[in-house]
Amino acid sequence: MNYHIHKAVVVGSGTMGAALAAHLANAGVPVTLLDIVPNGASEGDKAARNKIVNEGWDRCIKAKPANLMSSELRTLITLGNLEDDFGVIAEADWIIEAIIENLKIKVDLMTRIDAIRKPNAIVSTNTSGIPVKAIAEGRSKGFKQHFIGTHFFNPPRYMKLLEIIPTADTSNDVTEFISQFGETRLGKGIVLCKDTPNFIGNRMAFGTGAFAMDFILNNDYTVDEVDALTGPLMGRPKTATFRLIDLVGVDVWDHVGRNLAPLIPYDKLGQKYLSAEKPAKLISTLLERKWLGNKTKVGFYKEVRGEDGKKEFYSLDLNSLEHVPAGKPRFDSVKAAKDVEGLGDRLNVMLDADDKAAKLIQALTYQAFQYASTIIPEVADSAKPIDDATRWGFMHEAGPFETWDMLGVKDVVKRMKKEGYPAAKWVDEMLKNGCETFYQYKGGDKVGVYDVSKQKYVKTKRAAGMVMLRELKGTKKVISENAGASLYDIGDGVALVEFHTKMNALDEDIFTITSEALDRVEKDFDGLVVGNEAEHFSAGANLFMVVVASQQGMWDQLDASIRKLQGMNMRMRYFPKPVVVAPAGLALGGGCEITMHASRVVAASETYIGLVELGAGVIPAGAGTKEYMRRIINPVMKVDNAEPFPFIQKAFLQIGQAKVATSAFEARDMGILNPQDRIVLNRDHLLTEAKREVMSMSAAGYRPPTPELIYAAGRDMYGAMKIGAWSFKEGKYITDYDSHIATKLAYVMAGGELSKPQWVSEQYILDLEREAFLSLCGEEKTQARMWSLLQTGKPLRN
Repeated sequence: MNYHIHKAVVVGSGTMGAALAAHLANAGVPVTLLDIVPNGASEGDKAARNKIVNEGWDRCIKAKPANLMSSELRTLITLGNLEDDFGVIAEADWIIEAIIENLKIKVDLMTRIDAIRKPNAIVSTNTSGIPVKAIAEGRSKGFKQHFIGTHFFNPPRYMKLLEIIPTADTSNDVTEFISQFGETRLGKGIVLCKDTPNFIGNRMAFGTGAFAMDFILNNDYTVDEVDALTGPLMGRPKTATFRLIDLVGVDVWDHVGRNLAPLIPYDKLGQKYLSAEKPAKLISTLLERKWLGNKTKVGFYKEVRGEDGKKEFYSLDLNSLEHVPAGKPRFDSVKAAKDVEGLGDRLNVMLDADDKAAKLIQALTYQAFQYASTIIPEVADSAKPIDDATRWGFMHEAGPFETWDMLGVKDVVKRMKKEGYPAAKWVDEMLKNGCETFYQYKGGDKVGVYDVSKQKYVKTKRAAGMVMLRELKGTKKVISENAGASLYDIGDGVALVEFHTKMNALDEDIFTITSEALDRVEKDFDGLVVGNEAEHFSAGANLFMVVVASQQGMWDQLDASIRKLQGMNMRMRYFPKPVVVAPAGLALGGGCEITMHASRVVAASETYIGLVELGAGVIPAGAGTKEYMRRIINPVMKVDNAEPFPFIQKAFLQIGQAKVATSAFEARDMGILNPQDRIVLNRDHLLTEAKREVMSMSAAGYRPPTPELIYAAGRDMYGAMKIGAWSFKEGKYITDYDSHIATKLAYVMAGGELSKPQWVSEQYILDLEREAFLSLCGEEKTQARMWSLLQTGKPLRN
């Protein structure tokens, strides 16, 4: 049977349900969000009857970070209640239940849904712990075939993991369709789970988290020590341990742990720590005091104001249960390990050390390996689902088995046994069978994984045609490379430029390879992709190079570099073959300018893009100022008798306030992306989709745009912008130096010394923005701003 999702319904407007509705809207799916009618609400009083769902949605749209990728997407959301609006379920292609974790209430809801759902409508539950099959108990055969568990992690916009839990009755077609839809439309990493307690992600989290809490309390570690050790040092997020519990909610942590324990009486390792006395007493005390974490602004951390009024965070003394000023733990082992590149090498330093910090990391590492191995084959038949769930659900750099492979399985098994954390028996059998790693590798990439039930490696599945640069490195597909960039042949007549400097900052190496790429594509290829697999597309110009050149008076060299960036961008814009830029993560300053000069952009939805040069004391000079004028001001001024000021003001403020779009959708609203540019929710598919876009444009007979003149508003508008900057300065919104930079920007946008409005060439504006940039680089306060960004990562408001 063919399935589609044109309409969806989410039942339950709590934190997760409302955020799920928002994310469906992010994916372009019209969705109705339903919740119960409050007791006593009168018939016909829609506001009163929708009070619960309205309040839930209001909380959702006010949440930070934002659940919606653009406020414009609100139009895809309809609110209703489970009495007056239940009929929308009859029209829905996908109905997602996200209500209270109570089996009877869920079963009653499913009975109502079964009575009116379309025959091919898919119904899923977002339960995090109740057996999926129990929720479908007693339902019709057709319902059971279309019923499945879809466990999203919160917040669903940002958390990649989606656990898919079919029952024995679920149709294979439904499982495949929802998995594909989740991956391609919703941007998720899919982990197929067995219908076991807490599935995979939360089972691992609480099986290891309960141990960690018990070990910490029994060995007198402090909150500050633990969070200093269990974050990035171990390949985990900065939230580490106690900040994570505060984020999740102490009450939620307690609820999930309490629900899990009775469901796994056979899990001796889990039971030992889930029922441990000291952690239970501590959590109980926090609940009694309503110290629930971030939601109550007090938990393992407490927000306080210092004498100077600045926000501080005191940490909980685990003995006195009073909040005290945060300490700064120092350990010799950490000092030795913190600057070591690579997770495996860094952990090996800690595993070989013998101080208090090392002992905690050793215990947590060995126990995580032990626990992960013992829940196979109960929750999964191989290491991969557990590793994927750990990375995608908890943002770890690597899962337990991936980390174990890095450290050396055979050696670590011996260490674990010696320390009292023996691995599951199947690990020993795997080693005896001659399989010395959990994964099978080819050129550093995983191509297979050990299947415990089959006692051999099985190939890992991957969609056909995926572009994966790491597989091309060191092969004949590398056409040219230097320290800053590489040029690849990615097949089907498409070439690709990858930046690989620190933060992909733009430098001479990148200009050289990109110029060579354009030369080669003009002769030998159908088109070009500019993109990478790094966390960030490009954080802009190499600021260190700029400030050093400025302070040493190397003006000719600096001028030449700016001309190269301008020339490269203009060449891409008017290139005879399609150039598709694929940004993701940060695309700031020069990274934004490159993006705006593409023939087409295929952007990851989580792209944070903007012209931020003012924070460094300069204005955009890689054709960014010109491009904002062309995109925002030009279209309006082609209409007779148009009023330019609102649009000039928009462009002026976006640059002057260094505004950054917080999603690709918002970038489109700002004019950084064009309406025809594509947005991809799954970052892993970005380069593949960019390649497809090049091929499609080439096949359609791509022709570059014709050169445009730029509307320059002249002297009077220059005066108006100067007055605006002066007003902001007088209101103390900006500093004197901000006003000085803004005046330079206004001069460029007005067209310099023009006495009246007129249309000028693009090169005219490029020359003005370059001259303004160079003059600002010569000023002491601009150089101070650049050094502040380089040394502290924070802008200086001087």
